[in-house]
Amino acid sequence: MRAQPQRRRSLLELAGPAFIVNDAMSHTANAPANAEKRYNVHRADLPLSCPTPEMALWNSHPRVYLPIENEPNGEAACPYCGSVFVLVD
Repeated sequence: MRAQPQRRRSLLELAGPAFIVNDAMSHTANAPANAEKRYNVHRADLPLSCPTPEMALWNSHPRVYLPIENEPNGEAACPYCGSVFVLVD
């Protein structure tokens, strides 16, 4: 009788119970990253980052925080992707 090959285990299986997921990072983003070039934001959304927490990070650039509240015209542009964020309130 031939021995069965062992099943490859995933990294999560190998890590076992010691693997801890950060709650802030465990939610599933429901918006594609940097899909639009202009976004309206509210003061409740501050501090502002690009990509925003609602955007998927796996296919985007590193997160950068944008000081939109200090801009005289209420607009800030992401230095990575060029998306423009407009403070509407």
